[in-house]
Amino acid sequence: MTKKMSEDLAIPYRVLDIDGKESGPLADRLVKTCGDNSEDYIVPQVFLEYANGTVRHVFTGFSEATDATRKHWNDFFESSFYSTLRRKA
Repeated sequence: MTKKMSEDLAIPYRVLDIDGKESGPLADRLVKTCGDNSEDYIVPQVFLEYANGTVRHVFTGFSEATDATRKHWNDFFESSFYSTLRRKA
């Protein structure tokens, strides 16, 4: 789904492996400062990073099932917030 967002908004995306030696600390820092943080936080979490350095959390997956996460993604892509992002792209 992040590839769809990247294409729709004409922006690059990156995937941070929470268990990765180099990307794990950055992922933890993003979640702690901008995301849905808990001791054992849920992935995926999606952030938009703007040119001015602002970071905005826009999505957290669901631990219940992949179907719940998929439905939430679909709702997100149909939201007025996402429509506004696409118009500005």
